[in-house]
Order: sequence, then structure tokens, then C-alpha cells
Amino acid sequence: MAVMKTRKYKSGASKWGYIFIAPFFITFLIFSLIPMVDTVRYSFFKYFKSGLKIIGPTFAGLDNYTNLFKTNILGYTGNTFILWILGFIPQIVIALILASWFSDSHLITHGKQAFKVIIYLPNMIMASAFAMLFFTLFSDSGPVNSLLMQMGVIREPIRFMRSIWGTRSLIASMNFLMWFGNTTIMLMAAIMGISPDLFEAAQLDGAGRVKMFFYITLPLIRPILTYTLIVSLIGGLQMFDVPQILTNGQGTPNRTSMTLIMLLNNYLKAPDYGMSGALSVYLFVLSGILCFFVYRIMQGTEANESKARKKRLKRERRIATGEERSAD
Repeated sequence: MAVMKTRKYKSGASKWGYIFIAPFFITFLIFSLIPMVDTVRYSFFKYFKSGLKIIGPTFAGLDNYTNLFKTNILGYTGNTFILWILGFIPQIVIALILASWFSDSHLITHGKQAFKVIIYLPNMIMASAFAMLFFTLFSDSGPVNSLLMQMGVIREPIRFMRSIWGTRSLIASMNFLMWFGNTTIMLMAAIMGISPDLFEAAQLDGAGRVKMFFYITLPLIRPILTYTLIVSLIGGLQMFDVPQILTNGQGTPNRTSMTLIMLLNNYLKAPDYGMSGALSVYLFVLSGILCFFVYRIMQGTEANESKARKKRLKRERRIATGEERSAD
């Protein structure tokens, strides 16, 4: 009887677990899975508007994908990666430095909480507001050019928006400012999860802060670094609002700041649902492949380090055993 009651209790408790997680799966099914399947379906059809006339849907096979690769899709992919890398490298470097600084118990710094709030504040500002702010600051007659001319640094205004690397640098700077605070908070949580005994033992053995950072901190926060890299990579491939507003949707100069999502937005304005679907599938596959390679590389590095650690321990044991035998 007691066993039957226990089984009934377990089945009743598990029922509530399924009820509580059901809203997530229902929401995911309606707003994510069904639209994704529909997007893949549209990618194989000719379906667009010509004025007031709707043409299609007509099955086109792989024509949309063929037409997609006849465009400068690889150039737009390169633009997207360049803009992401220019913003991500300083983001991860500054975030690691700040996270190590804020989580170091030996450093007595006043106002740490205020600093944490300040570095996280840009993440709460809308990207559109950031883009408009930078557009105003760095325009030909903006405050930055006016200040530099008054100081005698330049004679003519610098046309930031009309040079390739000027525009790219502004976009990368905005992405860096918006996201480095969020990355810092995540890395801080990872570093604070490391046992202080490891740092104390390393310090007693004579290790400096730099060695402790590279040999203790970085290996132990690798899972969070992998997560940060993958999330940032997906976000970089979805970059849209900042370059869209800063360049008025044109990707100027010469479409060198045109990203994949901006191109997708242009197809949707047409609207050419078939080409939009093909580009969405291309983005999905590209994101999946890149995330898989990033994950495998990070996991492979961790596996190699664990193998090297095991070999080193075996070598040390052999040396210790040999010393003991020689002493006998």
C-alpha cells in the first residue's frame, strides 16, 4: 500500500511539472517553431507583390537560393563579420579586465557598486537612441568636428559617415558600449564562482596575478566564455538596428556597412517572401555551423588541457616514485 501511495504521489507531482513548463512550449510552438517551418517553406516558392498584384505562391525549387548567391551575399556576410569582430574584441578584452578587477578581493576599491551600475547602463539604452546620438556627434557639423576645429587639431571637418572604416568604427563602438557591461556582469559571476582556495594556493607557490589569470581564471570560466562567444556571434549575425539607423538603411558608403539582416529587410520591403525565406534559411544554417565549430573548438581545447594535465600528473608521480626508491 505504501508503495502504491508513493507512486501515486510521484505521478501527481510530475503532472504539475508538465503543467508549469507547458506555457513555454506552447509559446515556442506558436511564435518560433511554426514561423520557422513556414519560412523554410516560403524559401522554395516565388511569392511577391507587384504593385497591388500578388504573384504566387508558385513552387520554384532552389531558384531563390541560386538567385541569392548571384547577389553580393558573400560581401554582405563579410561586412557583418567585420562589424561584429571590431565590436567583440574590445568588448571581451575590457570585460575580462573589469571582471577580474571587480571580483578581486585583495583590491580595495571604493564605489564598486556604482561602477557596476554605470558600466551596465548603456545596455539599457535603446540602440536607436545610441545611433541617433552618434549620428549627431560625428556628423560633418557635429560637436566632435567643431571641437577638434576649435582646438586646431583639424582644419576641415572629418567626414566619418563617408569613409568605410569611419562608419564601421562608429558601428563597432556603439555595439561595444551597449554590450560590454552585460558581458562584464556574466564574467564576474563566473570568476566569483571559482574557489578562493585555488588563488591562495597559487599565491603561496609564488604565482603572480598574470599567471593566476591565465592558468586558473581563464580555464575555469571557459564554459561562460563559450556561451558569451556563441551568443555574441548570433547577435552579430542579427545586427540590424545600429547600422540601419546610422546609414539610413543604405549601408553607406558603397554598401560596405550593409549587414545580412539589413538585406533581409530590403527583401521584405519589396516584399519578396521567397528571397526573404532563402536568406533566413542561409542565416540559420550559417549560425548553426559557426556555433557548432566554436563549441567544438572550445571543448577540444578543454579536452587537450585535461589530457596535458593528466600526463603532467603521471610524470610527477613517476618522478616522485623514482625519488622514493632511490632514497630507499
